Amino acid sequence: MIDAVAVKDAPAAQADASLAELTARRRGRIRRYLFQHPRAMDAVVVACYLLLVSPTAVESVLDGVWAAPVLLAAAAASLLFRRSHPVPVIVVVAVLEAGLTLLHPWGSNVAAGLWFALYSVAVARGRRFALVSLVAATAPLVFLYALLAVGPLDGRLPDMGVNTPENFQLISSIAAGVSITLSNVIATGVGVSVRQRREHEHEVAAWASRATRLGSVTERNRIAREMHDVVAHSLTVMISLSDGAAVVVKKDPARASEALGELSRTGRTALADMRRVLGVLRDDSAPGQEPRGPVVAGDNLSKLLEGFRTAGLPLHYTHTGPSLPDDAAFQLTVYRIVQESLTNVLRYGRSLGRVDVAVVRDGSTVTIDVVDDGKGSVGSDGSAAAPGARVYPGSVGSGQGLAGMLERARIYAGTVTAGRSTDHGWRVHAVLHWNGDNAK
Repeated sequence: MIDAVAVKDAPAAQADASLAELTARRRGRIRRYLFQHPRAMDAVVVACYLLLVSPTAVESVLDGVWAAPVLLAAAAASLLFRRSHPVPVIVVVAVLEAGLTLLHPWGSNVAAGLWFALYSVAVARGRRFALVSLVAATAPLVFLYALLAVGPLDGRLPDMGVNTPENFQLISSIAAGVSITLSNVIATGVGVSVRQRREHEHEVAAWASRATRLGSVTERNRIAREMHDVVAHSLTVMISLSDGAAVVVKKDPARASEALGELSRTGRTALADMRRVLGVLRDDSAPGQEPRGPVVAGDNLSKLLEGFRTAGLPLHYTHTGPSLPDDAAFQLTVYRIVQESLTNVLRYGRSLGRVDVAVVRDGSTVTIDVVDDGKGSVGSDGSAAAPGARVYPGSVGSGQGLAGMLERARIYAGTVTAGRSTDHGWRVHAVLHWNGDNAK
């Protein structure tokens, strides 16, 4: 029987969609809406900026300085393009903020536009570019407040109606420069962090996509291997049974009937196996259906050997040591190796007098030997045309049988070798290592 995978491999696009859904759920409803509607997010940013600088605009209008509100409005308008043109926007905002500082140095949140602009640059560009932008945008404002501190620039504090220290303007200028610097650093840091998180999400999505594609390739190889086992074994046995039945149908009708019965059972089994293998490619399983899993092949090994005997192989089977581990996948590996080896004997062997199948378990090591005394021709160079493949005139062997056995054996840190055992015999020798909890 054929093993089938428990879970089907999803396409790469489906894996990407699953990760996107997980990321969207982590954002929450409001953030998810704003992420899906970037224009709405831009409007929220502009609204927050106008709210932060509204006291400065009102004070400037009351003082008759109409240029300040115009600069604030221009900065707000430029922030609408921060997503598509982050670098030009930060240049424009930095110039406008410097002009606003000259007009109204002690307004509230005069550098708020730089927060959003620096964040956008950090998200859109690399860390080094973001740090350069931070220095370039912050330095002019710090320099202006330094001039305000030492006096060359006229920017006296407004009269607050209380006695202020003589060096209050110096302290205020230093505090403004430090606060602007720290706020810009925080805005840039947040942008860098968001960029790194998004890059990490993209890397995880790319990894999931690659893993899914690799899983799909592995599954296709598994299906190809299973189809080879089913078709090669079943057709070989069926051809041998039909030829044998045709030979003895007149002399021994009972034996011919037995061969035809085995032929029918082999065909039905092969058809069922092919349906199981191909069934994993379709996504029409009924709801609540149990997942497919490896079938237990231990009880089927005796049926397999009996089928080969019916097909005409002089088969002798021995088992030494404890029974095989109670693991369906391991038993299926043993089953497939024996099946492929005997199929090759039935297909290529000539003048067969005896075929020995020996399974030996010694602790965690299971050894499989399939030896025959048949004759057959090899390649013109005196060796098999393909590693482990017996080649005869007119044969259609592809050499994939040994490759499939090797793939199965490697799952259990095993090896498979095939070659001549005597002057005219052939031997397949496989060693598997079982390290499960139930190993004896």
